[in-house]
Amino acid sequence: MRKGRVVLVTQVQHFVGEPAVKALLEAGAKVVAQDDAFGDAATRKAWEETHPGAIAVGDLEPGAIVAAAVAAAGRLDAVVSNDAYPAVKGAVDEADPEEFRRGIEAMMVRPFMLAGAAVRQMKAQAAEGAQETEGSQGGGSILFVTSASTVHGIPNYSMYVAARAGTNGLAVTLSKELARHGISVNALAPNFVESPTYFPPSLMADPKTRDKILSNIPLRRLGRPEEVAAAITFLVSGDSDFLTGQVIPIAGGWA
Repeated sequence: MRKGRVVLVTQVQHFVGEPAVKALLEAGAKVVAQDDAFGDAATRKAWEETHPGAIAVGDLEPGAIVAAAVAAAGRLDAVVSNDAYPAVKGAVDEADPEEFRRGIEAMMVRPFMLAGAAVRQMKAQAAEGAQETEGSQGGGSILFVTSASTVHGIPNYSMYVAARAGTNGLAVTLSKELARHGISVNALAPNFVESPTYFPPSLMADPKTRDKILSNIPLRRLGRPEEVAAAITFLVSGDSDFLTGQVIPIAGGWA
């Protein structure tokens, strides 16, 4: 991790947000953590007390989130768009179009707008010569946390998979658009990772269900959130800037 690097992590109380913050702090990053629940001052303060060194912000709109991060830390070098969303089941001929729209808003539109706000800030820093300061070489890093489900597809989960595929495509396209500005863009695509959002304890407690899930995974186990966090840390460290335009599955060999 380059010294003094400021990393913004969104929806930090969901999916791999917490382990990502821990790993980034241990690597020496300055971490700004956003979560929708942090609009409540008491919740925000309590979270900061249990995560010393991290700064919590409760803004909801992408532009405001980036502005709050810059106000708190002075600059922005990397963004981890950690957009957890339930994988809602539904056959295509029975699906609720409103649920599909909500998924697209959460998994595609919001990350797209966040990237736009972050890029404006990163370009401004470059124009000011801020990238010449210690620890901030290059324009920055954007990382979308998506899903490996787009590699194989999952029957009856077309709404979820389609939305995730859109953001994976966004990462590849933005990498080419932003390369000349020194901004790397990638998608980290987990699947079969321990998470109450996707694999609640009640589901995994059933031996038959657990065996059926694990039978799909060559490594025969669920991934640990800490393993995803380690990959996140590498991809936004500033030491991997030549790696861009990639959708990287982290799924135990399934994808």
